[in-house]
Amino acid sequence: MQRQERENMIKFLSSVRVISMEKLMVLTDEDVEHLYTRAYSTHEAYEEII
Repeated sequence: MQRQERENMIKFLSSVRVISMEKLMVLTDEDVEHLYTRAYSTHEAYEEII
């Protein structure tokens, strides 16, 4: 994962979930990607409903 991609994922996660950027920074790339995928899927599903 590229650095910019990771930063974008962390910014998105901190805006849609109640989790601090500091906690996200210490997670592995795999953990960040997993959380991002789950949060993005939920966010997209919610947007389709509205």
